[in-house]
Amino acid sequence: MVPMSQEPASNWNGRPALHLSPTVAWLGSVSLLTAMSSAMVYGLLPVFLVTALGASAAVVGTLEGAAEGMTSAMKVLSGALSDRFGRRKPLLIVGYTLSAFNKLLFPLATAVPVIAFARIVDRLGKGVRDAPRDAFLTDITPSAIRGSGFGLRLSFYTTGYVLGPLTAIALMRLTGDDFQLVFLVAAAPAFLALALLIFAVHEPPPAKATTVRRWPIRMSELRRFPVAFWGWIGIAGLLTLARFSQAFLVLKAHAIGVDAAYVPIMMVLTHTVYAASAYPFGALADRLNRRVQLGGGIAVLVVADVVLMNAASFEAAALGAMLWGLQLAVTQGLLAASVADAAPPELRGTAFGVYELSTGIATFAASVAAGLLWVAGGAPLTFAASAAVAALAGLALLGR
Repeated sequence: MVPMSQEPASNWNGRPALHLSPTVAWLGSVSLLTAMSSAMVYGLLPVFLVTALGASAAVVGTLEGAAEGMTSAMKVLSGALSDRFGRRKPLLIVGYTLSAFNKLLFPLATAVPVIAFARIVDRLGKGVRDAPRDAFLTDITPSAIRGSGFGLRLSFYTTGYVLGPLTAIALMRLTGDDFQLVFLVAAAPAFLALALLIFAVHEPPPAKATTVRRWPIRMSELRRFPVAFWGWIGIAGLLTLARFSQAFLVLKAHAIGVDAAYVPIMMVLTHTVYAASAYPFGALADRLNRRVQLGGGIAVLVVADVVLMNAASFEAAALGAMLWGLQLAVTQGLLAASVADAAPPELRGTAFGVYELSTGIATFAASVAAGLLWVAGGAPLTFAASAAVAALAGLALLGR
């Protein structure tokens, strides 16, 4: 893939003044609309499962984990295929199309197996698009401002996770808690995102496309990744073990007595902080020692867990949700930029596939464990376990 040309002027200290490509903002807009669609569904889904369909917290955790874990292999495959084809956008279109049409299943769901099928298919679409999308972003963003590029896309993405729950709350109040109607309306932004991707996002021509027909992932290529790359993968996977699905933030609100129509407010609070902070912290990662910044993010996660573990009021739970969003902003753009910088340019899609695989498996394990812990000891035990694993990730970071 050929990165977009950057012909900047010089800044005040004589160094080239690099600028992000407008395509980063278009990709961010696609992410915003897709996230809005997903958040309208997932902000209500845990409570819908528990109250309307009679599912337990363990079922919610297993479903959330399976939805992420079962698509992890797809992320590796799609990333490697984008390297092999020399094109990213076709796989993005496939992934976003799958997710958009799948949103139409949720309004029809009247049983847990139907929800499970729809949830997994939706994550399959995410599995197809995520690694090629991040490789696309890497292709068009100079290394010196790569943290800023990933931070900006995350700001767009998390803004969707603010608008989606707010829209869901409004619709729930207007319709007398009609879950299915909200799920149906949620499909609209997903289809708008697909149209924007097709007509507004333009991919630069590839340097070359490989025509050899063979399995796209080879051990010889994986051995080309440096030790630094695998170090970042290990830290990211361990940290993800401490961050189970945000469905448990929603369940926390429900557990302290927040009305079902308003439980998506936890996602609003989390992602408001995330959206406001992702770009600044992404830009900071271009200037600050990344290990120091990552350590700070891990410390914020531990504090968030302690707050949520002891929260008995909405105000305390809200503070925990906002701290959860802050730790995501501090760490996520940094990790993506670090993976991108450590990978060979011609294997960026594969690199992000490996990254998504490791975090997907960790999310599966974390969410299943969180569901079982919730049944055994409720929110206190669940968030205490998260804090312990986060502390372990911090120790691993110190040992690097």
